[in-house]
Amino acid sequence: MAKTIAEINEKIRRGRVVVVTAEEVIGMVEKEGAAAVAEKVDVITTGTFGPMCSSGAFLNLGHSRPRIKINKAWLNGVPAYAGIAAVDVYIGATELPENDPLNEVFPGEFRYGGGHVIEDLVAGKRVRMQAAGYGTDCYPNRRWERDITLEDLPYAQLFNPRNCYQNYNVAVNLSDRVIYTYMGMLRPELGNANYCSAGQLSPLLNDPCFRTIGIGTRIFLGGGVGYVVGHGTQHNPDVPRTPAGTPRLPSGTLAVMGDLKGMSPRWLVGSSFLGYGCTLSVGLGIPIPALDEEVVRSASVSDADLFAPVVDYSHDYPQGTGRILGEVSYAQLRSGFIELEGKKVPTAPLSSYSRAREIAGILKRWIERGEFLLTEPAELLPCPYRECVGEAGGDR
Repeated sequence: MAKTIAEINEKIRRGRVVVVTAEEVIGMVEKEGAAAVAEKVDVITTGTFGPMCSSGAFLNLGHSRPRIKINKAWLNGVPAYAGIAAVDVYIGATELPENDPLNEVFPGEFRYGGGHVIEDLVAGKRVRMQAAGYGTDCYPNRRWERDITLEDLPYAQLFNPRNCYQNYNVAVNLSDRVIYTYMGMLRPELGNANYCSAGQLSPLLNDPCFRTIGIGTRIFLGGGVGYVVGHGTQHNPDVPRTPAGTPRLPSGTLAVMGDLKGMSPRWLVGSSFLGYGCTLSVGLGIPIPALDEEVVRSASVSDADLFAPVVDYSHDYPQGTGRILGEVSYAQLRSGFIELEGKKVPTAPLSSYSRAREIAGILKRWIERGEFLLTEPAELLPCPYRECVGEAGGDR
């Protein structure tokens, strides 16, 4: 019998909800079957923690006296986009200080950028704000400089246009030299293989056809509460899939937002990639309501059943050839080695499986304690393969 989100929320309020993590549900379904598990489990929690470049924060800096219409702004020397309103700015995770040498001395270190500014703000540190305006009758000030903390800001929202990729490439290097990429340093001649996904814990791999995730879905974001506000940039669910509906290529993405003042520097971490640039590592978790047997079956997918494409980042990725060298399971990736072109290649994750497990556990406790209710999506996210596992039951 199908459940509804309203029914699950009532169980949460009464303290009768049954919550398991995406890791825990795998063994349950293997032992009891999806139908039986769907009868007794109400929510399945997921998690991921890793670098997510398309991230940033909208900040309202308050007003100076006299007032200023900011047309240029810097936070700890990192430019913030000011083309929004008088004192509203957006700081992007990959933005770099104007005096950064970049890759002039190769490989560049990229020690500090927008992601580090966001981490510093969330950690309660003081950040040097500098602003310039061109002067108007209503906004006569032309210069404004002060130290700010997150608490000083009237408004601070994390707004990430593309997070939580649904599957991603495994990066290798076929060339005869070391290369530096957003997938980390890649040694020559298949010296290593880097990947970036929590696999069986990853949110969008546990709801592969977006049967429960949509606009308004409440999530764990950066250590606080956030929301899905739409599909992310580069959202492309129309890719080859396994018989169970999970994508075999990079696929869906999320646009998410949440109050920066409720977040934690443990789950928003400024990160530097040698020879490439800066980013922000983000902790994100999504509760999946166990509406019916099919939702549970999809959420019980294991690393052995999830596959990622292996791509050469020395030529095929930068040139956009679309060539795939092979396909490997996340179980193989997590084993520490994969076999490719007759060679045993060591693997390493850019994302943290242990942190993903921690997020799923935190979300589980929040729900069990009645501190976190589920939301009914206003609209499910686009996915032409939704029919591959049928439409979800419930009050939608």
